[in-house]
Amino acid sequence: MELAKQLVRFILKLLFRVEVEGMENYHKAGQRVMIVANHTSFLDAVLLSIFLPHRLTYAIDTQIAKKWWISPFGQIVRLFPMDPVNPLSIKSFIKDLEQDKRSVIFPEGRITVTGTLMKIYDGPGLIALKSDAMVLPIRIDGAQYSLFSRLKGIERRQFFPKIKLTILAPQKIELDDAIVGRLRRIEAGKILKQIMTEMIYSTSDNQMTIMDKLLNARDIHGAGQVVLEDVERQPLNYRNVLLKSSVLSRLMAKQTQERDVVGLLLPNTNATVLSFFALQSIARVPAMLNYTAGYKGLLSAIETAQIKTVYTSRRFIQLAKMDDLVLMLEKQVSIKYLEDFREKMTWQDKAYGIICSLFPKIIYAQQWKSVQPEDPAVVLFTSGSEGVPKGVVLSHKNIMSNNIQLGTKIDFNKNDVILNALPLFHSFGLSTATLVSVLNGMKVFLYPSPLHYRIIPEVAYDINATMLFGTNTFLKGYAKFAHNYDFYSIRYVCAGAEAVQKETRELYAEKFGLRILEGYGATETSPVISINTPIDYKTGTVGTMLPGMEYKLKPVPGIEQGGQLFVKGPNVMKGYLRNEKPGVLEPAESEYGSGWYDTGDIVDIDADGFIRIKGRVKRFAKIGGEMVSLSMVEEMASQCWSDDMHAVVSIPDSSKGEQLILVTTRQNAQRKELSAYAKESNIGEINVPKKIIEVESLPLLGTGKTDYQSVKALVV
Repeated sequence: MELAKQLVRFILKLLFRVEVEGMENYHKAGQRVMIVANHTSFLDAVLLSIFLPHRLTYAIDTQIAKKWWISPFGQIVRLFPMDPVNPLSIKSFIKDLEQDKRSVIFPEGRITVTGTLMKIYDGPGLIALKSDAMVLPIRIDGAQYSLFSRLKGIERRQFFPKIKLTILAPQKIELDDAIVGRLRRIEAGKILKQIMTEMIYSTSDNQMTIMDKLLNARDIHGAGQVVLEDVERQPLNYRNVLLKSSVLSRLMAKQTQERDVVGLLLPNTNATVLSFFALQSIARVPAMLNYTAGYKGLLSAIETAQIKTVYTSRRFIQLAKMDDLVLMLEKQVSIKYLEDFREKMTWQDKAYGIICSLFPKIIYAQQWKSVQPEDPAVVLFTSGSEGVPKGVVLSHKNIMSNNIQLGTKIDFNKNDVILNALPLFHSFGLSTATLVSVLNGMKVFLYPSPLHYRIIPEVAYDINATMLFGTNTFLKGYAKFAHNYDFYSIRYVCAGAEAVQKETRELYAEKFGLRILEGYGATETSPVISINTPIDYKTGTVGTMLPGMEYKLKPVPGIEQGGQLFVKGPNVMKGYLRNEKPGVLEPAESEYGSGWYDTGDIVDIDADGFIRIKGRVKRFAKIGGEMVSLSMVEEMASQCWSDDMHAVVSIPDSSKGEQLILVTTRQNAQRKELSAYAKESNIGEINVPKKIIEVESLPLLGTGKTDYQSVKALVV
């Protein structure tokens, strides 16, 4: 039998170049071991049986055990038939495992049809707990691209893809004895689920640059895979992206120096993404400039990041009516127009682009040698809703890590079409909605403005969008004007940047039958920290934290539950660039040490790991010695007057310390009406603003967030 195993091992190695890593962890696990692995294909059991020592025991459904083709497999491994509807089967398996067996279970219970982890059953967790067995996680990677997977039409399948088995450190599932009954099974299942999720994340490669990832995606999904489109309706595949960005890079290299921070003052178009990749390929660092920030905001960003050259478009400047602004900026920085490249382009430039698109790894091998995963990849700027914008420097590793973290939570695939109207100068619009798409074989459709509430639903309908990204403000606007069937093809609606109101969630559920997946993050975390998913969802929360992240809650006086959130992880920025010290990188650091980022948010995290945002530390008022969340007061106003927009700020008060002012688009808004709603909802009178100011529209930043500096200017 050993000879047969060796023969099969030789064939598999020859065909699939199978690589096994971490065999020392297998030996550390001992004899009573429950091996858990992700289930990617029909090859999985064969791979584990052939490349792991000893004769393994497999839990197998009693009906499948009767199939004729199972019998030969039973000569190599030991089969343990289990009836999924019979509880005694689990007890029998536990007893068998207690005899110091090495048993294999696929906790998903089926081969994945999404390309990522599916539902993790509680049973295997309970088996590991009750048998006191070591849990040995093994990641199977590559088999999902083989003809033996169930991902036909989901992934580009290959005859013989490279397969890697990664064996992680063994661990035990342990619970407090006070947890009993059904709850014990559930908690054991949660721990196993966490083990499986962390396994997928920790075995994924974040040690690569953005261009490395782009080329890997081209290899996996094919050069002809369409990944980019805008309102000009000229879709671009990987081959086109590499060709056009390579030509651009050759021209930009003549106007800039290696390691320069180069500004991009451009809207949501293909040209912006091509310019971004062009700069990446010649070791320049793109700085995404906020064209809604005005002259002072743009000048501050240029000075902060020490930008010498800014690329923009004449057509964009004319349409946005920014001619005067650009004339002023030209006194401080060199402005280059993309349209001028057409005249400067030579046949050599075009030939270079063609060669790069055909043989990118060969051409760029030398060019990218100097760029490392820890190097800066992009400079983004904070919204400045509560102060002077700061430059946030994100490394290649930061962006790749967040990309991988999201991939463990959301089952996106090459058939997805992402509709992104969020500006590319915002981390949500650039990293989450655009780079995650392009670098994973999905098509992103770029729309130039998120404020076109009537048009965007029509675009979603026309392009058969499957994912929609937005803020509460924008999503609410789309729903108001959309036809009930405009979002028929949408699988996921992902929201961030601001709290999603109850009315918005209910509107999407009732009108479109869609559940909004609310997430939470910051530019400084590349940007996602947590997200709700179809598997892990809890209304009113921003989901559970992404794998690979740690957190601490600092107690806040006056806040009984929760605290100020600090996070650490591979997606946390390299550091800040501040206007006071232009060009000087201030590494991410807080009172908890290096790498710990202070979110400035007060949150509560429940027993299941779901995060509830209570508000920003700066957005709490102390009234009569009691802490009041301004965000919560805004939510109350939104529930009372759901068709309008509201912002709450606080000002000094001689008797109470501070008082609340509500700025609202509600006409004839009466305080007594709001007070009555608060009383009816069991909300204390202290939360009712003392004064109401009516406006036609609330001042917003380009990202869709409320501009609280401008709101406060209306009050004081």
